[in-house]
Amino acid sequence: MRITVAVDVMGGDFGPSVTVPAALQVLAEQPDLHLLLVGDEAQIVPLIAFSASTPRARIEIVHTTEFVTMSDKVSVALRNKKQSSMRLAINAVRDGQAQACVSAGNTGALMAIGRFVLKMHAGIDRPAIMTALPTQTGHAHMLDLGANVDSEPHHLLQFAEMGALVAQALDGHDQPRVGLLNIGEEEIKGNDFIKATHELLRASSLNYIGYVEGDGIFHGDADVVVCDGFVGNIALKSSEGVAKMMAAMIKAQINRNWLTKLLGLLAYPIWKGLKQEMDPGRYNGASLVGLTGIVVKSHGSAQIDSFAQALRVAIKEVEKDIPALLARHFSAAEHAKKALLLATESPVEAV
Repeated sequence: MRITVAVDVMGGDFGPSVTVPAALQVLAEQPDLHLLLVGDEAQIVPLIAFSASTPRARIEIVHTTEFVTMSDKVSVALRNKKQSSMRLAINAVRDGQAQACVSAGNTGALMAIGRFVLKMHAGIDRPAIMTALPTQTGHAHMLDLGANVDSEPHHLLQFAEMGALVAQALDGHDQPRVGLLNIGEEEIKGNDFIKATHELLRASSLNYIGYVEGDGIFHGDADVVVCDGFVGNIALKSSEGVAKMMAAMIKAQINRNWLTKLLGLLAYPIWKGLKQEMDPGRYNGASLVGLTGIVVKSHGSAQIDSFAQALRVAIKEVEKDIPALLARHFSAAEHAKKALLLATESPVEAV
């Protein structure tokens, strides 16, 4: 199966110096992968030429010198930068030149451009940012992580449905456990928004297990954790901060004196394994679910291995054809909703 991914090589904190080597790394792993490298050709070509074994036949460069900066306002990126590397990469998905787009650029701009160019699936009101987080039992998918900060309960129901479908496709879960992030597990906990969402989820056909607290995410209490984007983004950034803090504190303790350094050396395999398990880069690659095409957001500060992981996320979503899966589900739901409305019309209303 031929897979083509459009890469916004100019996005992120480091641009082509990270995105191009990462793309070449994944290209070497995937014999059926083709790349559209969208960005400044003058910066891309030397990085490709540096690797003599690079399969050039599977690479196409889409040249542009315009790119979206991390400080650009969404309106500027959307209206004034129509030839940016981000815009052209998303256009490639719309036009069928690529099956997915990966960018480490400005999140707000990526979401706005993605929504404007690709549109939403019928039956989905808002896209959501979804990623996998490490747990004691594997990983959990969490959404929304910042696309929406003023959601309504029915939006979270849609997020839950999308999350369950993606988890089912990517992880093979027949009935993914869906939990609602809350300040407690008891029925009385939470504000009116959370309680209203709880009732919608409970009445749905999802395998809804109820409320999940923040620590429950990492215990592995649920396969899909649903929340408002404001809460989700804070939870995500907090977890990343804790992981970095723990790594720094362990390193400081090991370097206290010669004895702790010796003990640290003996325990090195354990620390190395722990660091790899908790490394946020290992789970890099957040999907903008709800769009008609695949768009994956990488951390802006991603290094080569981390950005490569975001590319692998995009490839797996292409292989599972996530957009078609969502389209079928929500199209069927819309038809069922319309049929129900017609069936409940009174004879006078029907005339």
